[in-house]
Amino acid sequence: METKKSARKYDMGEMGSDLSEQIKEATKDNHVRAENTELMLSYQRGEVTLPQYKLLLCSLHEIYKVLEEELDKNCSHPAVAPIYFPQELARLEYLENDLEHFFGPNWKGKVIAPAATHRYTQRLREIGKVNPVLLVAHAYTRYLGDLSGGQVLGKITQKSLNLTGKEGLSFFFFPGISSPNRFKQLYRSRMNAIELTEEEREAVLKEAVEAFEFNTQVFDDLQKLLCVATEQSKTNSDTFPFPPLKQLTVGLCVTLATIGMGMYVL
Repeated sequence: METKKSARKYDMGEMGSDLSEQIKEATKDNHVRAENTELMLSYQRGEVTLPQYKLLLCSLHEIYKVLEEELDKNCSHPAVAPIYFPQELARLEYLENDLEHFFGPNWKGKVIAPAATHRYTQRLREIGKVNPVLLVAHAYTRYLGDLSGGQVLGKITQKSLNLTGKEGLSFFFFPGISSPNRFKQLYRSRMNAIELTEEEREAVLKEAVEAFEFNTQVFDDLQKLLCVATEQSKTNSDTFPFPPLKQLTVGLCVTLATIGMGMYVL
């Protein structure tokens, strides 16, 4: 198993003084790995499928539910307050709209997420409770990543799935932000102004690396879950892309028990 790159390997002097630039440098290799997962490659080829997209929405819902709960709880923390933009950035409501579009009004009982997603949310709960400064790394990685690539990925999804309008695509749009570029500049300037000790800054860089690894593992696990669902659908064609929850959970546990030992985070 490949060892994760540690932020300690970087000379902060060579990386520049801005936290945003330091995160970008510290995570560049992890970024490449995330882009080369099967799910992201499908997006790059313009070949994302409806089952892939539904599973992605399910995991994103679980991740953002916890992330935004922890940001809300810690909104007055000196490291969180400067980058707390719930009106502009919060994604949970939009994800719920998309899930209702695809799964109907009873969508909450149909959300399925792989083990990697639960490990990710457990980490968010942990740091929200014991070390909220690390939420900065996760908020930056998720929100600015979605804001930067959201429009492009939204168009790819719309074309690949032959969707009309914005139905099922709410996640990709930020109606509270008129200029993504100006907002990203504001966000970075607020984040760069957060006062951190050298130890805290190093911890944030390390957590940013972890955040990318969490997301990579989520993408990989989603493909494994999709494979299980596909196999199950051969005998449950009327329930695809998701067979009955209990049946799928049993199959998923067997699969992840075999392959999960090599996974370290997410």
